[in-house]
Amino acid sequence: MGPLPRTLELFYDVLSPYSWLSFEILCRYKNIWNIRLQLRPSFIAGIMKDSGNKPPALLPRKAKYMTNDIQLLGQHVQVPIQFPKDFFSVILEKGSLRAMRFLTAVNLEHPEMLEKVSRELWMRVWSRDEDIVEPQSILAAAEKAGLSAQQARGLLEKVSTPQVKNQLKETTETACKHGAFGLPVTVAHVDGQTHMLFGSDRMELLAYLLGEKWMGPVPPAVSARL
Repeated sequence: MGPLPRTLELFYDVLSPYSWLSFEILCRYKNIWNIRLQLRPSFIAGIMKDSGNKPPALLPRKAKYMTNDIQLLGQHVQVPIQFPKDFFSVILEKGSLRAMRFLTAVNLEHPEMLEKVSRELWMRVWSRDEDIVEPQSILAAAEKAGLSAQQARGLLEKVSTPQVKNQLKETTETACKHGAFGLPVTVAHVDGQTHMLFGSDRMELLAYLLGEKWMGPVPPAVSARL
């Protein structure tokens, strides 16, 4: 019997394109490395407020850098990221609260579907420039990901319940307790120690902590097609 898998927690918000990159890389490695990947839907606006941080896009030079950075990283990681045309409206006005509450409900009721529904919401906002705020948009994403219309409607009805609201709040607070000041955050539990890694560009360091082999963002024999 080999060593027990190490637990990795990925705290993410679908409003964060860098979270999408981390998400896809870790989903590719979850059956290669000896890990147990836990997806942790969080609320990035709550983390930013708690830490006193501000969205990088609010600074013109950072915004310009981020635009080029995301485009190149999308090509490198093989994730079809495209900036929304009305970027500031999507990020600063519409936000992601209902979407992240919906994913929290998915995680509570149908955790086996969390990966697919999360991916479809990212595809909508960060690839096809589609809405993720309106109820019909969320239902469309859920059904495209494989949930039945009845399941999707049932989950949507739960986004305003105390259970879902409190769970998203608790998960976000947990990320903050780990030291989060933005997303994505990967928390690795290794040999009795907890390591918090920020951003999508710490995967090589993560492999080192785990004692695993880093084979790039698209490891051999793994299809990256989305």
